[in-house]
Amino acid sequence: MLVLFDQGTPVAIRGALQTHTVRTAYEEGWSMLLNGELLRVAEEAGFDVLLTTDANLPYQQNLKNRKLAVVILSRSKWSLVRPMIPRIVAAIDAAKPGTCTQVDIPAH
Repeated sequence: MLVLFDQGTPVAIRGALQTHTVRTAYEEGWSMLLNGELLRVAEEAGFDVLLTTDANLPYQQNLKNRKLAVVILSRSKWSLVRPMIPRIVAAIDAAKPGTCTQVDIPAH
C-alpha cells in the first residue's frame, strides 16, 4: 500500500511499515494543504491510506466515497505511540477505501 503521513504523524512509525511505501505530506510538498485538498491530491497521486492525528477529519470531510482510507491516531507523542505500533500496523493493513479507523493511544 501507498501510505501518506499527515503533518503531526510520528515519522518513526515508518520503520514498522516496511511492507508499504510511506511518504509524508512534507516530502510531497503538501504540508500546507487543508484536509479536503490533501485528501483530493493524495487520491489523485494514488495513495491508499492517510495516517493522521486529526480526530476532527471524519466530521469535517465525507470519507464514504473516497478512494483512500483514513487511519487516525488519537495522540502523536512518540513515547505513547510506540507501544501501539502493532495496532497501528494492523489498522493500516486492514484499511479499505472510504473507511475511517481510529487507533486509541492511551495517555500513559
